[in-house]
Order: sequence, then structure tokens, then C-alpha cells
Amino acid sequence: MIRLGLALLAFGTPALADQSPLPFDLGGDYTLIDQTGATRTQADPDGKAQLLFFGYANCQEICSAVLPLMADVADAVAARGLEITPVMITVDPARDTVDTLGSALAQHHEDFVGLTGAEDALQVAYDAYQIETEEVFFDPEYGPVYAHGSFVYLLDADGALLTLVPPVVPAEVAAGIVEKYIGPAS
Repeated sequence: MIRLGLALLAFGTPALADQSPLPFDLGGDYTLIDQTGATRTQADPDGKAQLLFFGYANCQEICSAVLPLMADVADAVAARGLEITPVMITVDPARDTVDTLGSALAQHHEDFVGLTGAEDALQVAYDAYQIETEEVFFDPEYGPVYAHGSFVYLLDADGALLTLVPPVVPAEVAAGIVEKYIGPAS
């Protein structure tokens, strides 16, 4: 069922924005710290929709593909006159600190927001999105490598989950999915 729903989204079949295509409950409130040291919740303070991903800023694995995809989607959506904020919640708070998140994410997009926090605050966000993390090995050059979720979540400006964006589709396809949910009403 989940694969079918994601396949339909990936191929551009319109989903109803007021009816979740997901057969399970995801999303929720969290309070974390961004790369400037400011407290942030699931709601975007600028009133923009959000692309949310759980990973780490200096990842050499899946994140190195997803973070640029999110940046490309943000640019493609902006070219269509819509605004979206790319957001990453760390799964490696020891490495992704207030001091290190900003510069690492700015390499992908100037509007990227990185979120970190205390373990208990991060766990609230992980639980809301059913994210499980596990260190799978230690890379001598880059440090710990974690297994974690790979989906990109599309949230409205208030932080409510709209849909999942498959991380394996081209940026233009992902931007099309996003536009169906946040685009101007026709």
C-alpha cells in the first residue's frame, strides 16, 4: 500500500491535499535548536512550507544525495513562485552542533535550516516521524555512519505533514509533487 501510494506520487498522479495518502500517522510537535542557536518548532516562523529530512550534515552516504535534492527542489519550487524551507533534523547531535550545522548545510542551499538539540528533545521528533537511528560502522575519515530514515517529508507552514516525497525521484518530479500540495489554488 505504501509503495503504491509513493509510486503514484512519483509519477504525478494528483493526491488530494486535504486527504492524506498515508495509511499511518506521522508528524507532530517538537522543539529544537537551529544553527543560529534559536529555538524552533515544527512550524516555520516565516510561514513557508517545509521539506524535512532526518540525517546529518556531513554524511557521505544517502544524505549526500538527499540534501542536494532538497536544495534543487527548493530552487525549482521558487522558480514557480512558491516558497519552501529545506530543514534537516540531525541524527548525529555530537557532530551536528549549533556551531557546525550552518556551514555544512549552506553548501547545499543558503536557506537550509539545521536542527539539533538535547537527546530527549531529538527523540520527540524521531518518535513523531518514526525515525530509528543506529550507528552501523565508524569511518576513520568521517566518523560514525548511521542508519536512519531516507524519506523527505513535506510539511505545511504550521508543521502538519502533507505527504512524503520519495528521495529517489529527479528534482523536477519532486518539485511537481510539492507544487500539487502548496501551489496556488486553481
